[in-house]
Amino acid sequence: MSAQQTVKFYQTGTFTVGNRLLAPEERSVQANMQRTNSINSGHRACQGCGEALGARYAIDAAMNATKRQLIAANATGCLEVFSTPYPETSWQIPWIHSLFGNTAAVGTGIAAAIKVKRQKGELREDVRVVAQGGDGGTTDIGFGCLSGMFERNDDVLYICYDNGGYMNTGVQRSSATPPAARTATTMPVGPEPGNPFGQGKFVPAIAMAHEIPYVATATVADLRDLEAKVTKAMGIRGARYIHILVPCPLGWGTASHDTIRMARLAKETGIFPVFEAEHGEIKSALAIRRQLPVEDYLRPQKRYAHLFGKKPAVDTIARIQAIADKNIRRYGLLENQH
Repeated sequence: MSAQQTVKFYQTGTFTVGNRLLAPEERSVQANMQRTNSINSGHRACQGCGEALGARYAIDAAMNATKRQLIAANATGCLEVFSTPYPETSWQIPWIHSLFGNTAAVGTGIAAAIKVKRQKGELREDVRVVAQGGDGGTTDIGFGCLSGMFERNDDVLYICYDNGGYMNTGVQRSSATPPAARTATTMPVGPEPGNPFGQGKFVPAIAMAHEIPYVATATVADLRDLEAKVTKAMGIRGARYIHILVPCPLGWGTASHDTIRMARLAKETGIFPVFEAEHGEIKSALAIRRQLPVEDYLRPQKRYAHLFGKKPAVDTIARIQAIADKNIRRYGLLENQH
C-alpha cells in the first residue's frame, strides 16, 4: 500500500474517521485548516454527489502535493456543468474547460507549453497538470486521446470520476456501466434486462497495458487512500492515471446519504477492485476487511430493482457475484492472498 497515515480513530457506531485525537501534521488534507478548497461552495451538484466529493478530495491533495502550482483541464460533463454555470465558477485554481473528448490532449498541450516556458526561463515555478473527466468523457469519447497520452508518456495526471453512465444528459449507458444495470438506453426489459454482459471496458487495466509509470483506483469511501494515491502520483513524472468510483444518487437510484456507503460496499464486495500499479505491474491492493455478497451492494440501487422482483434473477446475480470473485482473485483483494 502507498505510504499514508495509519492512525485511525473511529467514532462509536460509525465508520467516520475522526481527527480530534491526531496532531495537525497527521491529519488528512481535507481535515487540515490549510486545505485549498480548490472546488468551493456554491456549485450545483446534486445532494450526495460522489463526483463533487471525489474532485474536492483529489484536487486539494494535488494542490497540497505541488505547493499550489497546479493547472486543471476538465472535460465537458457533470463536473464541468455543476461547477461552472456561466458566468459563475466554483473553481479556485487555473481551470480550463475542454471538449467532451479531448481533455487528455488539452492536458498534454498545457504540459508541453509549461516545459517550453521553463526551458526559456519564462516560468520559474514547476507547474503541474491534472486532466479530469467522467467515465463517458474518459472511457468512451476521450479514449483515443487518453491512449495517446499514455503512449507518449506525457507528464499529466489523468483522473477519471466513474459514476457508471452519462448522468448529466439523462443517465445513458457508457462503457463503464456495469452489467445488468438499468439506464435510459439499457432498459429492464427482455430476456436479459439491463446492460448486457460482456460489453464495456475497465480502463485501469488498459492503462496498465500501456505500462505507464502509475495507475491506481480509489473510492470516495476511503479519503486517506485517495489522498495518498494522488499525492504519490504528483511525485512521479510521466503519464499517470487514477480511476475513482463516485456513486451517483440520481443515476444509481440510491439515497443521497448513502453515497459513501455504496462506495464502501463496492470495495468490500470486490465489484470494484482498489489497487495501485507501476509500469504495468500491480504493487498493492487495498484489502477487503470483510467480504460481503454482491447482493448487499445491488439491493439498495434502483438501477438493479428488476433483479429483485417477485421472481429474483438468481442467475444474473450469480453472474455479477462471479465478476466480483474474479476481481478478488485477479487483484489479490483478500488479506490472506498477500
